[in-house]
Amino acid sequence: MASSSTNTNTGKTKILPDSTDDDEHTEVEDMEEDEDEDLEHFDDFTLASSWERFISEIEAVCRLWMSDGPKNLMVKGAVLLEYSGNLYKVTSETKYALKTYCMEYYFETNPSDDAGKPANWNLDLHDLQLCFGVKEFLVIAPQSASGVVLDAPEASKLLSAVAIALSNCSSLWPAFVPVHDPSRKAYIGIQSMGTVFTRRFEADRIGSQVPIKLMHLEGLYELFVSKFAYSTLDLSVHNFKVRIAMKLTFRTLPFDEDYMKDFDSKINKSEENLTGETSSGTQWDDDCSWSEWYSAEDPVKGFELITIWSEKMVESSMEMAELENASPHEAEKWLISLRLEGSKESRVGFASQLHLLVDALQMSFEAHFIEDFVSAENPGSDNLKSSMVIPSPAVRDRVLKELFIEGVQFSDFTDGGYKTSRSVKGAPLESLFAQFCLHSLWFGNCNIRAISVLWIEFVREVRWCWEESQPLPRMAPNGSIDLSTSLIYQKLQMLAICIERKCQMNEDYQDCIGSIDHIDSMTEEESVVGDDLLSIQTPSEIFPGKVDRKPEDMDLYKDKKSSNFTRRGSAGIVDSMMLLKSYQSMHAPYTQEPPLMTEDMHEERMQAVEAIGDSFNFSAQLEKDILTSDMSAFKAANPDAIFEDFIRWHSPGDWEADDDPESSGSASSNALEINKSKDSWPPRGKLSKRMSEHGNMWRKIWSSSPALPASEQKPLLDPNREGEKVLHYLETLRPHQLLEQMVSTAFRAAADTLSQTSYGELKQMETKIQQLYPTMASALRPLQVNRLSADSETIEDFRRLCVVFERVEKLLTVAASLHRKLIRAPRLSREIFNDYYNFYIPTMGTSLIEEVVEKEFDKKQEVRNHEREVLSNMFVPPTANQSWRKVLSMGNLLNGHEPILREIIFSLHDRVSGNHYAARSGSVSQEIETYRMYICGTSNDLRVALSVVSCD
Repeated sequence: MASSSTNTNTGKTKILPDSTDDDEHTEVEDMEEDEDEDLEHFDDFTLASSWERFISEIEAVCRLWMSDGPKNLMVKGAVLLEYSGNLYKVTSETKYALKTYCMEYYFETNPSDDAGKPANWNLDLHDLQLCFGVKEFLVIAPQSASGVVLDAPEASKLLSAVAIALSNCSSLWPAFVPVHDPSRKAYIGIQSMGTVFTRRFEADRIGSQVPIKLMHLEGLYELFVSKFAYSTLDLSVHNFKVRIAMKLTFRTLPFDEDYMKDFDSKINKSEENLTGETSSGTQWDDDCSWSEWYSAEDPVKGFELITIWSEKMVESSMEMAELENASPHEAEKWLISLRLEGSKESRVGFASQLHLLVDALQMSFEAHFIEDFVSAENPGSDNLKSSMVIPSPAVRDRVLKELFIEGVQFSDFTDGGYKTSRSVKGAPLESLFAQFCLHSLWFGNCNIRAISVLWIEFVREVRWCWEESQPLPRMAPNGSIDLSTSLIYQKLQMLAICIERKCQMNEDYQDCIGSIDHIDSMTEEESVVGDDLLSIQTPSEIFPGKVDRKPEDMDLYKDKKSSNFTRRGSAGIVDSMMLLKSYQSMHAPYTQEPPLMTEDMHEERMQAVEAIGDSFNFSAQLEKDILTSDMSAFKAANPDAIFEDFIRWHSPGDWEADDDPESSGSASSNALEINKSKDSWPPRGKLSKRMSEHGNMWRKIWSSSPALPASEQKPLLDPNREGEKVLHYLETLRPHQLLEQMVSTAFRAAADTLSQTSYGELKQMETKIQQLYPTMASALRPLQVNRLSADSETIEDFRRLCVVFERVEKLLTVAASLHRKLIRAPRLSREIFNDYYNFYIPTMGTSLIEEVVEKEFDKKQEVRNHEREVLSNMFVPPTANQSWRKVLSMGNLLNGHEPILREIIFSLHDRVSGNHYAARSGSVSQEIETYRMYICGTSNDLRVALSVVSCD
């Protein structure tokens, strides 16, 4: 640590260097004791030249940096370099001769003996560290547009000033000055070795006029040898070994159409396609889930492969020639890096179209009816027509044909996919409405006019299916109404069921007419025999309770001529239960299914019940139609039944049985238990208080219910009425109500589509997709309230959701591309994606504008030996259609590919001694790099950096 002494008379601080030398320590003490002598001989800077003041300023800054040390410099604001995790920089400005210079000090936080050793090809090294093998260093450059010193005398004078300042500080930092044109990356530098030796640095670039000899390793080796063969150092030209390290960088060709064809054929030849899919398409994403809607630009533009030969000893140019012919597969280490798309243009995908759909939602509040957006009478129609284009009728017809294609079966994707998809109130991916929303994203670039035109034609097609009794495509014709979905989807569910029921009614009617004609043609004897068969029902299995299904082969008119037929609509015996007033087993009737209701029908019915008041029991009022139907069916199946029998079957909780071990309380259905129940006849018990009170509504309904089987009852669901109500809803839907449901469904359908993408075992990607659904559900929840407006802040929340969706979509595209290209190296694919994920995830905020990331992704992964063949296959031989120029070969070819960059380090080491800072009692001998030459470039663009240790 530097020490300081202050003169109390002048206030001037003199900084003294640290020293472990006893003699120097004594000199410091003598200087402190003799203050008067210091006062008489202090430097008068008023008489000093500008050159001396410049050196003094540099010296002061360097002393300050040395005094602070790395830790304090980091506290004071040292900047971490982007490409390095260990190299920091501090800066200071100084002036000389009307020019301002910037001085930069680069240092590491955890220096060690081998830190920054270039032979290790540390990927975090600064350019000057790699070129000259230094660890910490100083750079001084002018504050100008070029940032270099163009005048050679000025550069030498500037470097001399820094060297003198560092010498005064007893600093061993190497100092560099950038010279010549900035594109040449030329430097001159100097470093005191702390001995009688000084190291000098020089770097420059040879342009397009590179001698042919320097294009090959043999010629470069001879160039290096010529630098020290006749030096003053005691080295024998014929007895030395040069250390050499080499790094080659290969780059795959652009992943265009021709490349992907060759790449696919090469993989298929090497081994079977592990995905079981064939790549017959010409686009990279033909087998991806989103390819039905758009073709994404491949984010992975290629790979850079770095092959490294670590330090080895070479004694002759012949050995260099052999190394030039060596295959990259012989390199000790392989590293791979990803080349991503560099364009900043907006990408076309689900996210971009969802953003347009949100804009359409905001505009949908400007009109009351869908037709207003396509009608000339609309006040804003001129503005709409000028800015929004409606596709041609041919395009519209093609979309409708795809939507209403015949024979398409409905399949609910969420049953087998991400179950969190149901948290978003939309429609299943394969349903008709979800497909309409996805088509709308691309129809007319998703503007409000195009959506309105498509919706009107969509509803017309739906009405045609209804009127012609044609099945509604992409909708299940049976089942229950899913109230967790959007209302439009529920309405289309209802309509699909109504169409199916209407078709069944028409078929039943035709069957009934045919049965009547058949009965009229029967003889009286045949008719009696048929009635006897119907009156004796012995089902093959005993039904345990209420049966909600229609009887098969039930003829409604066969009992017209038979007085013996009394039981109708029986589905079988109910366990061991028997009727209270007759010696007969109880039969379960076929009953109608409960009436189907959509979400708005439930709300209307509840509002109606609330309007009636408390005089009616809510549950009885809500189920009155169902109770009437069930009681009529029960009476038809059990002609001798009473009200208590129905309660025992329909609502066992309202029948209080006596605690009699002899009573028929067994639930077994075997013959022994039935006989035992008959022996304990009649069963004993009573109705509950609720059912036995005076004026009970259930009893009133029982009294008024006729004995009719389910097949003869009026349907609880009138398909004609309910179908027309659905169509009325679709035809009169307000624009904003349509767009609100479209936004919610489109987000869900787009996420469901993307989640089907095959991207391998990438846990981060799977987690990100799973997190997307709750994020969408939370952001889209206001759409369920129907309280939005054009200027609502919720619209901005939807736009933020589009940005989040876009970032997940971008991650997924990278993951899919990596998985496809590295399918035979899954570990490598995972590691590269993990690096990219950690690089990209900090930018995934919720702002409306995506942050521009200046830093490029350049993380490198080491390739294991068994993965080298996979990487090698990516370097397919160039074709005639690809832009690839033939150059003079530098050797080390990989499947016909030359390295795009070759880096070589030649070095010569020697042991030196004589450190004049060491104690006089002995000397220190150490091995130093006396000669070093770093060569970087291609066969027509060569950069050479040379450092030489010489004796002053």
